[in-house]
Amino acid sequence: MRVARSLVLVALLPLFAACQLFDGPRQSVSHAGQTRMQGQLTAADGKLMFQPCNESRSLVVNDTGGTSVLQEAASLADDQGKLFADVRGKINGSSLDLAQLYRVERSGTACDDPNFKLLILRAAGHGPEWNVKVSGKGMAIDRAGEPPLAVPYVEEQLGDGRFNLSSEANGKHIELWVAPNRCVDSSTGSIQHMSAELRIDGQVQRGCGYFGGSRND
Repeated sequence: MRVARSLVLVALLPLFAACQLFDGPRQSVSHAGQTRMQGQLTAADGKLMFQPCNESRSLVVNDTGGTSVLQEAASLADDQGKLFADVRGKINGSSLDLAQLYRVERSGTACDDPNFKLLILRAAGHGPEWNVKVSGKGMAIDRAGEPPLAVPYVEEQLGDGRFNLSSEANGKHIELWVAPNRCVDSSTGSIQHMSAELRIDGQVQRGCGYFGGSRND
């Protein structure tokens, strides 16, 4: 786990000329032999198939990690669109031994997301709409009816996979609390692997989140 609150200056945010702050090194998580992949889920001959983005091969999904991916895919399946999945697992010949499910959603364009590899975390919610994108340059926060915010942050590990991102920049007290819980987006039906709670100056908004391509916990 990371040593909380040990800060290192790493980048500048142009909008506010503020500095990005990180805590100390995180202990590495062993994913030996596993690969983080994104692609399309389909059903064929009673099996769930996974086709990685920009590849022609299809892999038979074996849910060795107990992710309930078959049930999650079935709950989203319809005749209107493709199912996109963000997963981690080990490829064995023509099979994918699935260890981690990051998200499943209806999308035919998610493979082409140019920002995915740059993101550490994305979280969003509704009623009202809010969206947080976390990268090496800070937190970019968009909320309905409010001006966008770009702020530096400090990460604090809380145990059991939970963590908190906080900032006191621009005269606001901002916290993003994240926990490893199955979360269903109330608007899109997207299933994500973390729940999220955004707190700004005492106002609390809840939603879901997932790790971007820059983080592989």
